[in-house]
Amino acid sequence: MVSVIIPIYNVQDYLARCIDSVLAQTYKDLEIILVDDGSHDTSGDICDEYDIKYRHVRVIHKTNGGLSDARNAGLEVAQGHYVTFIDGDDYVHPCFVEALLRTIEQTGAQIAACTWQELKDGDTPRDVNIENAKSKTYTKSEAINTVFYQGELNHSACSRIFEKQLFDDLRFPEGALYEDLAVIYPLLRKVEKVALLKAPMYYYMHRTGSIITTMSLRRTQVLDHLEKLEKQVAEEAPQYLPAVRSRHLSACFNMLRLMPARDPKWQPTKKRCWDYIKKMRISCLKDMKVRAKNKAACILSFLGRGVTTMIINRNKG
Repeated sequence: MVSVIIPIYNVQDYLARCIDSVLAQTYKDLEIILVDDGSHDTSGDICDEYDIKYRHVRVIHKTNGGLSDARNAGLEVAQGHYVTFIDGDDYVHPCFVEALLRTIEQTGAQIAACTWQELKDGDTPRDVNIENAKSKTYTKSEAINTVFYQGELNHSACSRIFEKQLFDDLRFPEGALYEDLAVIYPLLRKVEKVALLKAPMYYYMHRTGSIITTMSLRRTQVLDHLEKLEKQVAEEAPQYLPAVRSRHLSACFNMLRLMPARDPKWQPTKKRCWDYIKKMRISCLKDMKVRAKNKAACILSFLGRGVTTMIINRNKG
């Protein structure tokens, strides 16, 4: 059985589509766990309607605690051998579960991921040729390096299926953004193989006004996660340190790109990012595995913070 955990907060306009896409899965041995995280709109009522209608749907109503808390609440009650997370405003292809389970069976992986399509309101997903989709299998080491060097595997908890036992002693950090980034390393440390099916079966909705599209001081938590992870990796597995530093460097450039130009409240964060960039840019340029985008930004940084910020801000779109 696969436990499908759907964290829900004020997504009444998207929720039915999300749940319907799970109900339409070609693989039927599912339990669907709807976690209403204190929604103020009609999302909770929509959940209850599905709970009444379908015996394999269950609903948890809780006070608002954030995405991590909602996922954790789902994990506490999940009974499946496998687990997957689908955000309440996203949805999936009808073969999402079946294709990823088949990939697990064929590769012996403990985690199977697919690629995704990023959509905006009104967009229609492009066709997916699942039968001819190629898969790639990574060892533990390859997976960790690929995630943090920002290759084909990303750090998202969505668009993949996990063996449930990987979460036996692991939960998402509550009250934090970029919660996926905080758990991906301990998850990958537990596995022997990760498989990627190159079929865009997860439909990620890019909504204007969502937390991840709105710049706030909370978004600087990505730097906190990576700083902590860098220290952890330095002690436990220093072979992954260059990859984590590359990801940290990328986050610093991204923060410089997103932060308002003249607001004084952002100055400490700008300094924090710039200090790290200056510290790591030489080693980044020497590392053959660092992606070209990072290397270009590092070269640009030698022109100074002002010029660097001005140029990368031109590319905000």
